[in-house]
Amino acid sequence: MDADRRFWLTHALSPLLLFVLVATVSATTGFDESIALAWAFDPATGHFIGAGAGAWWAKELIHGTGGTVMRSLGVLLLLLWACSFAVASLRRWRRPVGFLILSIALGTGTVGLLKQTTNIDCPRSLAEFGGRQPYLHLFAERPAALPRARCFPGGHSSSGFALFALYFLCLARHRRLARLSLALAIAVGSLFAFGQEARGAHFLSHDIWSAAIMWFGCLGVFALGYRGEVWETGYSPCTVDAVPDTAT
Repeated sequence: MDADRRFWLTHALSPLLLFVLVATVSATTGFDESIALAWAFDPATGHFIGAGAGAWWAKELIHGTGGTVMRSLGVLLLLLWACSFAVASLRRWRRPVGFLILSIALGTGTVGLLKQTTNIDCPRSLAEFGGRQPYLHLFAERPAALPRARCFPGGHSSSGFALFALYFLCLARHRRLARLSLALAIAVGSLFAFGQEARGAHFLSHDIWSAAIMWFGCLGVFALGYRGEVWETGYSPCTVDAVPDTAT
């Protein structure tokens, strides 16, 4: 198998098949409810573990502080990109930083738009978890009498999974650093998802959708928008296997 086919199999087809499988299961079964009841919701108290006494770590630390850190990183990227037009030594960073900004904006923007249009409740709003709304599967018709909801996909976790962009940034120049970036994105996105699910703000599938949107958004910008040439003197995905696994 040539490098180009291997790239698309590894980065597009395999993740897509896995996502479709998990999304189908969660949309047609009680998968989400079972997972939430198994660890996040305490029937004895009628509360999620990240609410009440757990709010300090789920809401204030993971959601609040985590969100502040990610927004600060976004501002720094924008400043670096803007400065690259005025500072000669920063000009070589304009294209890669632009890639990061575009990838993150596309993915998080898509998640934000879907949150406004999908009309899906948070777990904590559902009767089974102490709320008042009935549970509806993802693609089920929502009664018009129910209030609008904005809990799908997971917004906070998408800011963590936005670090997938770092993976693609490093992919053609430093494979080891790319793998570390991938692990970092999965870890931060999963931590943010954990915090929100512990608060009853999202089901697991909400965050899986966010991860998929961010992954395919970054992949699209990398492979279609930049054609694998994120760096001015970079390499295409077809030559990634020939790149030495050393720092540049």
